[in-house]
Amino acid sequence: MIKIIKIILLLTLSLLVFSQKTFADKKIRIGLLVPLTGENSEIGLSIVKATQLAVNRINNPEIEIFPKDTKSSAEITLQSAKELDQLGVKIIIGPVFNDSLTYLDELKNITFLSLTNKKVNNLENVISAGINATSQLKTIKKFLKLNEIKKTIFLTPETSYKNEIQEAISSSKIKIIKNYFYDSDPTKLTKQIEDITNYKKRRQNLEDEITRLEVTEETNQQLIEKLKKKDTLGDVEFDSIIIADFDESLKSITTSLLYTDISPKEKYFITLNQWFDESLLRETSSQPIYFPSINKKNYEEFTLDYFEKFNQYPNQLSFLSFDLVGLVYYLILQNDLVIDEKIFKRKTVFKGKVGIFDISENKINHILNFYKVDNKKFKKVF
Repeated sequence: MIKIIKIILLLTLSLLVFSQKTFADKKIRIGLLVPLTGENSEIGLSIVKATQLAVNRINNPEIEIFPKDTKSSAEITLQSAKELDQLGVKIIIGPVFNDSLTYLDELKNITFLSLTNKKVNNLENVISAGINATSQLKTIKKFLKLNEIKKTIFLTPETSYKNEIQEAISSSKIKIIKNYFYDSDPTKLTKQIEDITNYKKRRQNLEDEITRLEVTEETNQQLIEKLKKKDTLGDVEFDSIIIADFDESLKSITTSLLYTDISPKEKYFITLNQWFDESLLRETSSQPIYFPSINKKNYEEFTLDYFEKFNQYPNQLSFLSFDLVGLVYYLILQNDLVIDEKIFKRKTVFKGKVGIFDISENKINHILNFYKVDNKKFKKVF
């Protein structure tokens, strides 16, 4: 009997050692393709530090991160990716820039989680993990529905991401009256906004009405004085404006809208993810202005943790890469440590710091929060 027990114990220990060895052989290897040298090295080094924070947070010694330099070059990105392939890496976070993706279809057995937000014309083995335009427009669509806003126009600049915006309008199924394309050149912009808002006609309406009242027998001087304080007379065709722009170009648009007598107090000014650009807080005449974005509270907590660890502030892509380490780890565990084409195909919802990742059919969309800038503060709407 004792002999049998000893045999059972020996078999149990053998199985335990075997299972530990098997798990040890199943190292979770995650590649990282970022610019570590060159003009964009600051971005890449910040991303590396963020992935270190993520690994420390997960606290599993089986996770290994392998950073490789891209030098922001498509050729060097391919070379570095091949080196990761030789190490047995099957999932890579990066590259950062869309131009670096060019030759990566040569490594069809590797899935690349690009940090860009561009989805149009992606390679089959590249998944855009950035905060894409479709995710943002779906969030704006929710806001329009909640507020029963029926008449929306879209303003899109003539830039490289114009096609991305058009694709997002289609895929999000957001209802708009018209998508206007504009030139960001300040010398042309005001005239374009005048045309879009029918400014000259509304201005003429005001002058005509004042003239009419002045020549009538029963002149209403009080009404005339009131009209003279206005800039235009008559309404426009829209209730809300979605402006697909950023930084100074966005401010130029809002300034032109104010010039043409379109106020954010009367019409909804909505834009895309502004990453809580604090310069917007100073633009009081353009408030309130609304935008979809990541979870602000989590972003601030991450920034604080990062600063305490490295004594510097992270860039925005660092926050995303922090979440992507957790996402990859979660998906691999869900797939019983097997890394294959199923991982990003099946429907999965992952709650990260950025927000909620909605994964299906090799695509990542983000379920975002919605904010407004009002009274010099960022305020959460939902």
